Amino acid sequence: MSLLTRAQRTDYGSHFRAVKEATTEPAVVKWFLIGVAVLFMTVFLLLPLICVFYEAFASGWELFKKAVTDRHTLSALKMTFLATGITVPMNVIFGLAAAWCIGKFQFIGKSFLLSLIDIPFAISPVIAGLLFVFIFGTQSAFGQWLQEHNIRVLFAWPGVTIATIFVTFPFVVRELIPVMQSQGTEEEQAARVLGARGWHIFLRITLPNVKWALLYGIILCNARAMGEFGAVVVVAGNSAKTNTLPLHINALYQGYADACAPFAVATILAVMAIVTLIVKSFIEWKISAKENRL
Repeated sequence: MSLLTRAQRTDYGSHFRAVKEATTEPAVVKWFLIGVAVLFMTVFLLLPLICVFYEAFASGWELFKKAVTDRHTLSALKMTFLATGITVPMNVIFGLAAAWCIGKFQFIGKSFLLSLIDIPFAISPVIAGLLFVFIFGTQSAFGQWLQEHNIRVLFAWPGVTIATIFVTFPFVVRELIPVMQSQGTEEEQAARVLGARGWHIFLRITLPNVKWALLYGIILCNARAMGEFGAVVVVAGNSAKTNTLPLHINALYQGYADACAPFAVATILAVMAIVTLIVKSFIEWKISAKENRL
């Protein structure tokens, strides 16, 4: 093997230095961009979060405890958990089915189905809530049938749950589709040739391969379900029995309750968001570690 001459080594070194300089920003620009990002996050993320906790405890521990243990707060917390507890499993079922269908098969109308999945991202949540009012309200034939059979959807927990499902169902499927498409169908086809059946292939091959993407989608879906306001406020009405935590916080603020009350209840959502962020970061780390091993 011949050795490079000194001139060749010099040319290669100059080339690599030129490439490095072309793809590296000056230190001033780098630190400026970092400073802008840190300043933005501090002003618009950290300071509001700090203010929420500060205002929540500004009037003392007793008033904070009274606000978070109030029966209306507990009722709103229960409604939030109920809607989220139904929404997330439903979206997991839909997300797995839709992602498996779109990611593993070719069929007519595939792009149209993808467009339908993105509808909740394009429609305002308030408009979505109004659509459900028109569907389940007494002005529609279906709403009249529900009223005749004493089935209550609007201004009750079913309406809150349906609205929450609508605004959150793209999160799981949108996380799963790229993963399933990138994995292809070779493993499933091999299992089919060896005699495995559909459910066995799905549970033993497809599902384990997308478990981290599925968990990531569940985290995003759960976070949006707990904090949804626009669609839920339309179908829930003004009843304290159907208030979720975001609606209850708004009611406390609009009702001129104790100064610390809305902030005290907001800390519950803030803690949920922080826990969700921690779990989300862990999932991202696991996904990154898996990709680095491949």
